[in-house]
Amino acid sequence: MHKTVLLEETIDNLNIKEDGIYVDATLGFGGHSSLILKRIKRGFLFAFDQDIVAINYSLEKLSKISNNFEIIKANFSKLKEELEKRNVTKVNGLVFDLGVSSLQLDTAARGFSYHRDAKLDMRMDTDASLSAYNVVNEYPYEKLVKILRDYGEEKYASNIARNIVRRREKKEIVTTFELVDIIKSSMPMKAMRDSHPARKTFQAIRIEVNRELEVLKTALDSAFEMLEVGGRIAVITFHSLEDKIVKEKFYSHSKLDDNLIRLPFVPEEYLPKFKIVATIFPTDKEISENNRSRSAKLRIIERIKE
Repeated sequence: MHKTVLLEETIDNLNIKEDGIYVDATLGFGGHSSLILKRIKRGFLFAFDQDIVAINYSLEKLSKISNNFEIIKANFSKLKEELEKRNVTKVNGLVFDLGVSSLQLDTAARGFSYHRDAKLDMRMDTDASLSAYNVVNEYPYEKLVKILRDYGEEKYASNIARNIVRRREKKEIVTTFELVDIIKSSMPMKAMRDSHPARKTFQAIRIEVNRELEVLKTALDSAFEMLEVGGRIAVITFHSLEDKIVKEKFYSHSKLDDNLIRLPFVPEEYLPKFKIVATIFPTDKEISENNRSRSAKLRIIERIKE
């Protein structure tokens, strides 16, 4: 069963107002949305997801709490565009939970997991045209190496890419276990001791298929633009590439201009519009109860002026 990571900490730090407008940019199975909906008596929740299975599940779950919500089937990179269609230009808070949902990982047919044999897929939006199959069978060697290095931080990227190309010249690579076998054959034994040898490669391909880092930057820019004074953005990351983007965005919006740092007095109009509130990690108890939370990090930022 899917357990939402850092659930209470995230919702508590949103400072929810009963009549506020909130956005769950990553609905999933409705963990965050459920708690937000319980706290907004006169407000409204917009929730985004691309996965029709998650949408249908959460629609039923949220409908039992309140009708003050709408689920939008779209990638969160379309956040501003979709909200403006609904005449919403300002919101009081946004949540981004950037983890792959347990159901996606545990549903073998989705092809996200290196522990289960399935067709190579990894699409969060099952209507999307690009899948893991296309990446593995069609990308040239140089592009495969770049993806594995940049998105997976994979030390053996060139070996893995070379062996993928060799194998697919004989026959196409169709399943997750076929890819896992190629990855294992590309590494020395000592590299397989610390964690599953396919972990970084699967992460890299999943990020490429879903354009995860690119759409995250777009969505965060929209979130900063639409946030009301006193409103907060909460982002949960699960790997260093995502966290680096979030950390840099938060820092750039909350720092004082370098040219003003030494001034004895900084005029109000030059002060930052945002302040970083907290960085929160899972407790030992949560990690022991939910191993998937071990790499999670929650960052909170607040808008303090127009």
